[in-house]
Amino acid sequence: MTIHSDSPAADLSRLRIDRDTAPRRRWLPWAVLVVLLLAGAAVYPSALAYLAERRAPEVEIARATQLTSASAGGPTDLPVLVATGYVVARHSSDVGVKVGGRLARLGFEEGTRVRKGQVIAEIEHADVSALLEASRRAVAEAEAQLGQATAARDEDVRNVERQRALARDGITTTAALTAAESAAQVSAAKVTAAQAAIASAHARVKVAEEALENTNVRAPFDGVVIKKRAEAGETVSPFGVQGQPSQEGGAIATIADLGELEVQTEVSENTVAKLVPGMPAEVKLQAYQDQAYRGRLRQIFPSADRAKSIVEVRVTILNADARVKPEMSASVTFQEPRPASATSAEAASGPVRPIVLVPKRAVSGLGDQARVWVVTGSTASSRAVVLGQDRVDQVEVSSGVAPGEIVILSPPPGLGEQALVRVKGGAGGAH
Repeated sequence: MTIHSDSPAADLSRLRIDRDTAPRRRWLPWAVLVVLLLAGAAVYPSALAYLAERRAPEVEIARATQLTSASAGGPTDLPVLVATGYVVARHSSDVGVKVGGRLARLGFEEGTRVRKGQVIAEIEHADVSALLEASRRAVAEAEAQLGQATAARDEDVRNVERQRALARDGITTTAALTAAESAAQVSAAKVTAAQAAIASAHARVKVAEEALENTNVRAPFDGVVIKKRAEAGETVSPFGVQGQPSQEGGAIATIADLGELEVQTEVSENTVAKLVPGMPAEVKLQAYQDQAYRGRLRQIFPSADRAKSIVEVRVTILNADARVKPEMSASVTFQEPRPASATSAEAASGPVRPIVLVPKRAVSGLGDQARVWVVTGSTASSRAVVLGQDRVDQVEVSSGVAPGEIVILSPPPGLGEQALVRVKGGAGGAH
């Protein structure tokens, strides 16, 4: 209905119904309200689920692993102990000089391969060479003197024979014969002295030759120069470079046999009982964590360091390659091999029981109360488990967890059965 008014004074007689105006839609607000309610009902469960998920505790997970005896490769080695150390050469030597002097020549650099007995450096030796030449000339002089003394002795011996023949014929006197015999004895003594002089001269030659040889520095064995400690022109002595006290006692180079490398490491006194010489080990270099090398425990040192309560051990790297270098940091995982006899018995009796390992951080409680929390989807549930031997940072589980199942590390307190959990970092897999 519309009111047409030309002025404020219009009266009621001019009122009329406008039939051309469309009717008002009174149902539209109710329709909008219904749509909003239906949309809210549809979103409400998802919103609740999202809020519940956001409120769920964040956990760190890992996956249960399985170890079995390899059918072709033999028994599987189980981890026993982990230690860290450094790669060293089993045969290594700091090569030094025997006599002091100025280094005239160096025949090596780092990385140079040398052979046993090879001259790798020389000390200036002009004075020693001159002494050797003088000693050799003294030998020649002593030999000449010996020749003269021998000729004189032979002449005196013949003179004695002549005097004796004349004495038998009564031609000479006893005094002449005695004088001839005395002269022969003196000549014989001179020959003996000349012979001693020759021996002495030869000895001096040998001393000079040894002194000259001492100016040469030779490699003690086949190997590689891994450290150069001096330069040509430096004055060195058996006690070190002049003016620079040295712990190596005059070493000019360090030579190592890189054909036999090992890891020098230390273990606690409390764990050394787990180690047996000859036991297998896995070696990993800090520089190449993706590469594992086979090792074998070669030696457990016979004495301990009582200040640190540690025992030094050496592990030979069996398959070292060019990437393994002395002084590299390395970790060693000592392993306990499963006896071949036990493996044969298991194979004869039936399938080999898998060994399931879980991180120690996943286990709550001790003994009969031991439990782990297993994640299925996004919910957690607890399982009672039977524990076996410790394996470094893992533990054997005889029952309760299957290989490949995801377990929670360091479960948060108050975690309930079928509780929602969130994986740290949002990752869905296990590490």
